[in-house]
Amino acid sequence: MRKYLLFVLLFIAVVSVHAQTDRWQQKIKYLINVNMNVQTNRFTGSEKIDYWNNSPDTLNRIFFHLYWNAFQPGSMMDVRSRELGKILLGTNKKGENVYDWDDRVKDRISKLQPDELGFDSVKTIKINSVSQKLIYHETILEVDLDKPILPHTKISMDVAFESQVPLQIRRSGRDNAEGVRYSMSQWYPKVVEYDYQGWNANPYIAREFYGVWGDYDVNITIDKTYLVAASGTIQNPNEVGFGYQADNVKIKAPVGNTITWKFSAQNIHDFVWAADPGYVMQKRQIKNGPLIYVIYKQVDSLEAKWTGVADSAVAAYPFIAKTFGAYPYKNYSFIQGGDGGMEYPMATLIKNASIGTAIHEWMHSWYQGMMGTNESLFAWMDEGFTTYAELRTTAWLKKNDTGFAYKEAYNSYLRLVKSGREEPMTTHSDHFNTNMAYSAAAYSKGSIFLSQLGYIVGDNVLDKILLEYYNEWRFKHPNANDFVRVAEKVSGMELDWYKEYWIYSTKTIDYAVGDVTDDNGKAKITIKRIGLMPMPVDVLITYKDGTKEMHYIPLNMMYGAKPAEDNTPRIIHNEWKWVDPEYNFTLSKGVGEIKQIEIDPSMRLADVNRINNKIVVP
Repeated sequence: MRKYLLFVLLFIAVVSVHAQTDRWQQKIKYLINVNMNVQTNRFTGSEKIDYWNNSPDTLNRIFFHLYWNAFQPGSMMDVRSRELGKILLGTNKKGENVYDWDDRVKDRISKLQPDELGFDSVKTIKINSVSQKLIYHETILEVDLDKPILPHTKISMDVAFESQVPLQIRRSGRDNAEGVRYSMSQWYPKVVEYDYQGWNANPYIAREFYGVWGDYDVNITIDKTYLVAASGTIQNPNEVGFGYQADNVKIKAPVGNTITWKFSAQNIHDFVWAADPGYVMQKRQIKNGPLIYVIYKQVDSLEAKWTGVADSAVAAYPFIAKTFGAYPYKNYSFIQGGDGGMEYPMATLIKNASIGTAIHEWMHSWYQGMMGTNESLFAWMDEGFTTYAELRTTAWLKKNDTGFAYKEAYNSYLRLVKSGREEPMTTHSDHFNTNMAYSAAAYSKGSIFLSQLGYIVGDNVLDKILLEYYNEWRFKHPNANDFVRVAEKVSGMELDWYKEYWIYSTKTIDYAVGDVTDDNGKAKITIKRIGLMPMPVDVLITYKDGTKEMHYIPLNMMYGAKPAEDNTPRIIHNEWKWVDPEYNFTLSKGVGEIKQIEIDPSMRLADVNRINNKIVVP
């Protein structure tokens, strides 16, 4: 009996370890048909959904997102926006009060008229022709199943729904500031993701998204004068035309006043589309890469800028593929629409022809398009990783730009720290106390996580980490620990301390050059740790004869040392125990030979007070 018990325990342990690297995930397949009425801004739709329960759990209910119900006066999104708008953050340079509004939303939802608000109304959901019980929770629909979904089984659902497109406020809607008729994101009843933490049925208050990996076939019937751009690949290009058709194909005039656009996409977790009668298209085929569509409202004065977006995508792709991994889909669309920039699988909505915004949104195809993190829990792995990739890519495009690419991200983080409003990056994205704290944590501190990781392990090692992360976790749902484990395996270092300090806490980094004294004719340098977060330290010594010397002090919790990053002579010192507030090392030369001592000349260390990082020796 004891031997049998030991075998069972060993088997459970092996299965548990394996499950950490190859977790189960649900699968879905949508067939969606919609018919848009451009006079009423309403559409009717049907969904045929195949849903695979790959979990070990029996599911007695299922949830759907109904995002557009947020665009109604008194909704949770409306109330949340107005409450955050009451928070006084400070004053601007003109002495005017600055409040914590999202300027795109403010109190606009509260003022929507009946024909301007949005709604998603599910009429019926049937499984095996049996109507299911529907329970509405504003932007979440709970479906009380008549029969449970057993582990490792598939069900099919038939959904009938009707929606009204809201006036453009946040991400989706009609008639935005640039006059785009329809920006159709979060537009369909979308099954909530069920994962190892259970259902992720988060009410929509304008923040993040998370979806089931699956396949989409979407048929959109709309007025024949509208060009439609979307996720996926057009299936009837020679029928719809508008630039999608093959060369030398003559398009037949449609019969009637509408035309049906057919799109298909595999292995994605959301679907967006947009439509406007004034859209025009540019196309670029990238060598060994995707076909790029740039679709926008034609304004002669802006034509060159949209051409710049297309050309920049072509120019940047070889660098992107080499650094972050290849784009795996046939095509990608930059679509004018929405209220700024918002990413979706195989497409993005961008308000204007900003190359920086376009690159940022395209990089979302990696984070979290392919590495499909739960954005609500790990917004920094979505926006932060994307910001890092955007800044690195745009710096590469500029080529001659020798500045520190991530300077503004660091400055944004430092402003947050000084404000006293910082919250841990582990805070659920919906529950940050301020928009300011959420934005800086997700975008700025999240991007610093990577650039500073390069400081810890070396930039060349970081490049290997990013590619291994892509290879191991694309088309899955990685979390923070999954990324850190990849980083540990590639670097050979222990990095859990970095995760725990930088992600789970708001402790800050502050190192200072302390005393410089004579020790029997040799200079003795003291480095002080003032902040509560420990880090390895690079100290560059510049001598009066022009020579330089890098002194590298590993942190004891790393159990390793980064490789040399350039040709500067380097001395690796004994590890710094994290409990010690000071560290001393001795040079081979005297104090009188030193010109300057500088901590972290690369600027990658997120030191909150760089004034004490450098001294000039008289």
